[in-house]
Amino acid sequence: MRKSILVKMMALAWVVCVPFAAQAQDKGLENPRSTAFHGELEGKNVVFLPLSMGFDLTEGWAARMRQQAERLNYNFEIRDPAWSTDAGTRALQSLIGEKPDLIVAHNPDIQSYARLLARAQAEGIKVVQINLESNTQTDSYVGADWTEIGEQAALAVVDRCAQGKGVSTKVAIDTGVPTAASDVFQLDGIYRVLDQYPEIEVVSQQATEYNPEKARSIMETVLQQHPDLCGAIGIWDNQDTGTASAIQQAGKGDQVFLVTSGGGNMVGCENVSKGLFSLYISYNVPLQGDILNAEIARLLRSDADAGETKAMYFNPLTLITKDDVNQRNCWTLEDLQ
Repeated sequence: MRKSILVKMMALAWVVCVPFAAQAQDKGLENPRSTAFHGELEGKNVVFLPLSMGFDLTEGWAARMRQQAERLNYNFEIRDPAWSTDAGTRALQSLIGEKPDLIVAHNPDIQSYARLLARAQAEGIKVVQINLESNTQTDSYVGADWTEIGEQAALAVVDRCAQGKGVSTKVAIDTGVPTAASDVFQLDGIYRVLDQYPEIEVVSQQATEYNPEKARSIMETVLQQHPDLCGAIGIWDNQDTGTASAIQQAGKGDQVFLVTSGGGNMVGCENVSKGLFSLYISYNVPLQGDILNAEIARLLRSDADAGETKAMYFNPLTLITKDDVNQRNCWTLEDLQ
């Protein structure tokens, strides 16, 4: 009898104890690397200094950066100079005094912010440059390789307009701001290719100041002077809608092969679908935003002093034509928010 009671009590104790043991096991094991990662980022201060807000590139990058800041619990703010280099310079000077942990800089040209970015690093502020470089190499650059874009654009035009291929060998080039990284480096890439094809004649090379109306006016004049124009290379899709409009209004959409580049937003892709752009070289803003976020997190966690190490990443390019316009290659701001 006593033995039977003892067996029953032991069985009951087992039933009672097993849930508690299982419950203890379910608590798992703390990952010290995860704890350190989040702890090292919490409360840091990151400031984005764009050319301007309100267009696809800067809004797309900002959406990506804002999402990560919210997820990892650090502070993110934007100082918008609204296309004014003077306002951007003043904002950067102010930031050097405020000493955020990191500045993301979108340079108007290769020189205007160069000394201030060097000074920011000397003051202990880490700097990532996004898509447009300055003469000062900072902790990191993430963005397009403008030389590569120029080479790809020129190769496409040569393929269409070399001797015996097009209506002529005449080509026009529209730049944006002559001192911007996108212009100086892209032109180098363009002429690296065109210099190998002396039959290609550049009949016009003019700056549009990123203004689509000015781009339209320039192309109207070029087509009046050179009605047999074969190809055109533009620096940026937003300005090159004006170039495309002039080509279409002249009834030369099938004649002039127009190459442009941009961040791959849906509007640019739709312009390819409509036949306004013959080739659209995308540097993929969502991808740039993801790489940018990785660099922000890496630099905020790094023990290295500002400016001690230098990193650079040129992201892959996607060449979009009518044959491969799709959701995978194109995005909307709503997709990123």
